Amino acid sequence: MLFEKKGKSCSYDIELEGEDRVLKINCNECTKVPSIEDDPICMARTVEKLAESGHVTKIVFSQKRDYEYEYDQTQLLLEIAKLYNRLLKEKEVFSYNKLKFQGCEKCINEWYNDLQEIIFDALKKDPIGAYVELKRLIRKEKIIQEKTIDNRCNKCQEQYIGLLKYIEELLEQTKLIMVAKPYIAGYKLGDRIVYSRIFSPVIKPDFMYAKLMAAYPKEGEEIDNYNINDDIEITIFRIPDSIELMYHVMPPEFKLSEQKYEILDTARKIMAEHKPKKSEFVDPQRMREVFFNVGKDLIDELSNYRNIKLKENELVQLTHILVRYTVGFGLIEVLLQDEAIQDISINSPPGKTPMFVVHGGYNECTTNVIPTRTETESWASKLRLISGRPLDEANPILDTELELPGASTRVSAVTAPLNPTGLAFSFRRHRDRPWTLALFIKYKMITPLAAGLISFLIDGTRTMLISGTRSSGKTSLIGSVLVEIMRKYRIITIEDTLELPTRSLRDMQFNIQSLKVAGALTHGSTEVNATDGIRSTLRLGDSALIIGEVRSEEAKALYEAMRVGAAANVVAGTIHGESPYGVFDRVVNDIGVPRTSFKATDIIIIANPIKSADGLHKNRRVTEITEVRKHWEEDPLLEGGFVDLMRYNPNTDQLEPTDEFINGDSEVLKGIASNIPDFAGDWKAIWDNVQLRAKIKETIVEYSKKEKDDEMLEAEFVVRCNDSFHLICDKIKDETGKLDNKKIFFEWEDWLKKEIKKRKLEKE
Repeated sequence: MLFEKKGKSCSYDIELEGEDRVLKINCNECTKVPSIEDDPICMARTVEKLAESGHVTKIVFSQKRDYEYEYDQTQLLLEIAKLYNRLLKEKEVFSYNKLKFQGCEKCINEWYNDLQEIIFDALKKDPIGAYVELKRLIRKEKIIQEKTIDNRCNKCQEQYIGLLKYIEELLEQTKLIMVAKPYIAGYKLGDRIVYSRIFSPVIKPDFMYAKLMAAYPKEGEEIDNYNINDDIEITIFRIPDSIELMYHVMPPEFKLSEQKYEILDTARKIMAEHKPKKSEFVDPQRMREVFFNVGKDLIDELSNYRNIKLKENELVQLTHILVRYTVGFGLIEVLLQDEAIQDISINSPPGKTPMFVVHGGYNECTTNVIPTRTETESWASKLRLISGRPLDEANPILDTELELPGASTRVSAVTAPLNPTGLAFSFRRHRDRPWTLALFIKYKMITPLAAGLISFLIDGTRTMLISGTRSSGKTSLIGSVLVEIMRKYRIITIEDTLELPTRSLRDMQFNIQSLKVAGALTHGSTEVNATDGIRSTLRLGDSALIIGEVRSEEAKALYEAMRVGAAANVVAGTIHGESPYGVFDRVVNDIGVPRTSFKATDIIIIANPIKSADGLHKNRRVTEITEVRKHWEEDPLLEGGFVDLMRYNPNTDQLEPTDEFINGDSEVLKGIASNIPDFAGDWKAIWDNVQLRAKIKETIVEYSKKEKDDEMLEAEFVVRCNDSFHLICDKIKDETGKLDNKKIFFEWEDWLKKEIKKRKLEKE
């Protein structure tokens, strides 16, 4: 606090918040909600305070909530305050005695009253009105002047018009009048509509740290709206002359009564006295449960003390909000409850820019949420405690995962000196349930034939790398690979940041073990490094091995696992690279895996975002499914080591089979077939089996559309479909001595219809 000013109207402080000099006005004694745009008295008092305090970058009214006017809006009003100060200093020019000296007795009273009203009243509470009134007076006085015959009166009239024009020109130089000019035509004195177009505060309740622009964007076109959990309102706006959409969120904490705000604020202050210990963050879920129970009792006690009757659902709602802003992550948690949100970005310095999100339906959007320095520092402290990893000058990067109500997310945080302007964050939301090949067919990331091929390769226990750029869907795709592995096989996953859907798969009775290792950039941690983690899996018995992401030296251990374990079960991982050769270049030239070891890779699947011609839209697509042949020495690209089985066609916007795939020129598929009597030496049998799997995946999608039942595409149902397929194949083979594809599909579809009928009965 630089200085404090108290008075009858509102006391105020000048506070420094980072680079900002904030005029903070205490409005707790005011009977009305403070508003520059709606209340002329509030505007006048604010101008007076700005005139006293000098340069400020923000105006904040504090009254249960903080109403914050950002820099651009503050500067508009600050210019008016400076003009007011200037005219005060020139007060003698507009004094009664000065006017009397210049003019005559019959006009002096009217002139003096008009000038005093404009300069010392209207300018503060309604500067636009003052400008309009000046123009009206100038027109009026010019008409009078034209009709005046007396030269003496004409001369004093001219001097008065000159004073009016002087003030008019000063006002015209202010940005407020420049911005308001398009709306001035037909302006009525006292009308505040124009101000509501120009001024709009960011609102923050006392118990919160983040700020939220509650008002809808001016002239924004609403293109979608929906609710989450019945109490979170989401509206998507298109902004004129902007390529970016706005994701406008209105959480329940911004729609509470003043009584509830008071209860929450008091409860937060009491809860804040207890600082959670590091040991409590070892189990964040348990800690939240404890805080929820304590918070619920506290809110109940506070409401009873104030004679406020809360229903059970209101009590639960307030408790959830309280936990969110004490041990939780505030409005981040609100955003992550939206399943359509994929990524949240928070840039530094805090308090300057809103959060940005990537939305499943609308891609990149700006939001109406602005995190503050206090908020971001609180997140950093919690992430250190939850992850057990440092985030400081010596370790300016932190990667970890969070389990929050309704969502799990991967978090990346950076700080100084890597980020010289402070803390910045990226939250990547994981889908609540695993992705499936059926879902990818629905969203056109793959075709049914591609899904059939991937299914065949997984059952054929091949080694594969799923590659692509950031946000291409690599992790989601490898999650769908996990769903395709039969539940009777053991699966071991290795990740430095837990992103794979292991918990969901475990709930579906998968035989899965998750291992967590240290990240490539992690220092000062007790975690096992990735290389040792991968090598340890070779001692854990016959298992499918899934690597969350290949980043560095651990690739050598991965290829050791591929060479040792490929014949037993699937070995797969994700890696950054936009083409098969890009993967080879990264693995061999960047990471240092020997060329001969790279040959242990059987399949490379490339997933990349496909952008529209205008650059405004993008869709995730698998663009290549490529096999890696073994008969090359130095460069697989030049020596025919890469053979595409499927390739993306931009004209049809889908993966299409290559001639090599159609004609059976695939060493990997023949290698699978060589160990299966039903397929050995019979390419048609291989092709028919891939087609059968493709038809089954496509049929699930078709019945889902027909029945309007998206749950049929989720992992729980898809796994049952896969189990049924394998059981029916085994049954038909026992009965007929061969894999009769037509009979298999007929029996499987009959099973599917019965399952759909059961689902309908259960819903009824």
